Amino acid sequence: MSSLNFIGGEKGGVGKSVTARVLAQYFIDHSKPFVGFDTDRSHSSFTRFYEGFASPVVVDSYEGLDTVVNGFENNPQQSVIVDLAAQTLAPLARWIKDSDLFDVFAGLGVAVNVWHVLDDGKDSSDLLGTLVDTFGNRPNYIVVQNYGRGNDFGLLLGSQSLSKATAHGAKVIALPRLHDATMRKIDARNTSYWKAIHDREGPHALGLLERQRVKSWLQTAYAAFDTLPL
Repeated sequence: MSSLNFIGGEKGGVGKSVTARVLAQYFIDHSKPFVGFDTDRSHSSFTRFYEGFASPVVVDSYEGLDTVVNGFENNPQQSVIVDLAAQTLAPLARWIKDSDLFDVFAGLGVAVNVWHVLDDGKDSSDLLGTLVDTFGNRPNYIVVQNYGRGNDFGLLLGSQSLSKATAHGAKVIALPRLHDATMRKIDARNTSYWKAIHDREGPHALGLLERQRVKSWLQTAYAAFDTLPL
């Protein structure tokens, strides 16, 4: 099975790009072919960290969004990751509706996964409800509690939004927190997680225990990803 993964959350700063980068590394480490697209014009972090795997795309253009899915016809085994910028749900939803995307991909046998990455604030939980109201029961919902952006998700767990999502079969996973200083070093150097773990000699190499923390962090995230329709 291959999958089309929209990594969203509507809100800025919740960790959408980090989630996209971890998913990219998951596919790489599991030898799963994929291509990535980056819709964030402000910092394009997915493209910077995974150059060669991800490229920019314009989300408010049908022609731009069409490039996200055109490759499935000739390469149905290849998955796609789309790192969505904040406030892109409306143009994405119009494109999906006008293109009958869910029906097309059901016919291709490709899973369509809509990821909602959250911090622990109420607005993130409310936006999950908006997402489910927009797409109903058509996609697979993946709800990501990002512990790098919060530590108490009680508002989410008791929310009507999560009840709506789980009624449609949503998967709820946790993305663990990576030590802040280590994450800052990786981000400052525009490096992939693979390079962060394996680069021991370079001028920007992480220390022994920092590399181990990254490795353990990825392993925990991968265990959650193993439960998803990827």
